[in-house]
Amino acid sequence: MPVRLPRNIWILFGIDMALVALAWAAAFWLRFNLDVPDEFEALALSASPVFLLAYGLALMVCRVYRQVWSYIGLPELRQLATGIMLGGVLTAAAVLMLRLPAFPRSVLLLQPLIALVLLAAARAAWRTLAERRLLPLAGRRLLIVGSLQDAADALRALKGSQQWQPVGIVSPIAAETGRSIQNVRVLGTIAALAEVCADVDARTALVASPPGSSERREALLNATGAGVTLLTMPRPDEWLKTDSVGPRKIELEDLLGRTPVQLDVAGLAELFSGQTVLVTGAGGSIGSELCRQIARLGVMRLVCVDMSEFGIYQLEQELREAHPQMQGVYYTANVREPERLRAIFRKHRPSVVLHAAAYKHVPLMETLNEVEALRTNVVGTLNAARVAGECGVRRFVMISTDKAVNPTNVMGASKRLAELVVQGVAALFDKTQYVSVRFGNVLGSSGSVVPLFTAQIARGGPVTVTHPDIVRYFMTIPEAAQLVLQAGLMGRSGQIFVLDMGEPVKIVELARMLIRLSGKTEQEVPISYSGLRPGEKLYEELLADDETSVATPHPKLRVAKTAAQQPDVDAVLRWVEEAGPAPAGTALRDWLRSQVPEYTPR
Repeated sequence: MPVRLPRNIWILFGIDMALVALAWAAAFWLRFNLDVPDEFEALALSASPVFLLAYGLALMVCRVYRQVWSYIGLPELRQLATGIMLGGVLTAAAVLMLRLPAFPRSVLLLQPLIALVLLAAARAAWRTLAERRLLPLAGRRLLIVGSLQDAADALRALKGSQQWQPVGIVSPIAAETGRSIQNVRVLGTIAALAEVCADVDARTALVASPPGSSERREALLNATGAGVTLLTMPRPDEWLKTDSVGPRKIELEDLLGRTPVQLDVAGLAELFSGQTVLVTGAGGSIGSELCRQIARLGVMRLVCVDMSEFGIYQLEQELREAHPQMQGVYYTANVREPERLRAIFRKHRPSVVLHAAAYKHVPLMETLNEVEALRTNVVGTLNAARVAGECGVRRFVMISTDKAVNPTNVMGASKRLAELVVQGVAALFDKTQYVSVRFGNVLGSSGSVVPLFTAQIARGGPVTVTHPDIVRYFMTIPEAAQLVLQAGLMGRSGQIFVLDMGEPVKIVELARMLIRLSGKTEQEVPISYSGLRPGEKLYEELLADDETSVATPHPKLRVAKTAAQQPDVDAVLRWVEEAGPAPAGTALRDWLRSQVPEYTPR
């Protein structure tokens, strides 16, 4: 399909040719100290068609006329310089081939330099006029928060925006006060954010500092109560999900901060592209994100399994719209029913299975529902793993949790037993690679503290935290899903992967950040302490007492080395079946302790 050039190309081309001709004359004037002899004037005129043709051809070949002068920048100037250099070379070659008598060769060096200055100056003047024309239309007044280096990136992103007008910078570096960049001055430090906003009449601040930086949290602290709205630029993954590329409201993920995950995109594409992939628990927080990530990797058929009709319906609607070319298959099925799973697996013959179906809410599984945790987390995992082996699945990846490490509750112990069950099934099917991936809390997932705290803040509080010293590891849903896929690609059968969860976060600090993000203070929305719940720890661990870990080629993935004995999977299945619908809590915990020796109920 031919590329359409701008309608005014010939006007721009004419301007450039006039400037090139001016540069040609200027080169002769400079060569002869502004007094060109008559015979050389004639020589310059006779060579005019040569240099005009050479430069016109060179600028066209270098695609200079696809540029938009109003947004000219360094890449476009480099492209222009390449075109002029090529034009100069072609002109020199033509002049030398024509053997023009006594032609001053210094002109061939001077003319491209003068042409570059004139053509670049014309474009710079055009852009300056364009920006001044837009200036009266500039939108809301905006303060930039960050160092000069961070502010420079933000100002470039906002260049030409009619919605925002940057009016100042507050920097974490006091020595930068008074300096300016792109005509925007540093008006003070972040501690003076509220006062500076009042001075320049700005009710909005764009935080340009990196995610997770102390500057972001300090800005939040100083903005609360001052009526200042905090914005930030979208994360790289968000640029692909939305048509809007402008600033957005700052979120909790921006304050906690995680460095982007580096993926082996080529390896993942080879694993998933053109394949059939099955995801259990596909309607859940992690399962649905896994489906989104896999769909982007070019999977041929995605088989989504979940017991929640509403969850699978929502996922179907989203994926059909986002990936109409992908064949999506959606089942309401329970992993506790092996024959139903076997029928689905045999029909679609998946090459990769991601097992995310599980009960994960600790207090709910600790009383009244203990047997349900065993039936879904242990037996459901056993069913999925065994059917995967029977159907010749290449890779089986189970989603585990840090609560499986030295567990103190039924949910954690059931997930640890599920890890052991997967290793036991791996010994039975050598053609399938079985891997478990262990990670901590996921921001915004169903049942996590963030939605709970958000709802409590919306009601006016109080925000209930179990203990002032309780800490947890957190990561975003997309990061967790990406690392699960990466581990599935790298893992060897029977391995348990541990994700780098970064630094633990105090839950009370998390609550304070959410309160301030809502625009309120702790006086308006108080925090109360309710005490630790049954089976709950003050802190989570990623490795058990008898485990070590070894590094992998990926910086955020390690392999846990454990000496735990693999269970008799048939005996596990038999005990759960014989326990009945309502086994005694004491008997169930005693049996769990026999299977998971590190389990210590609280």
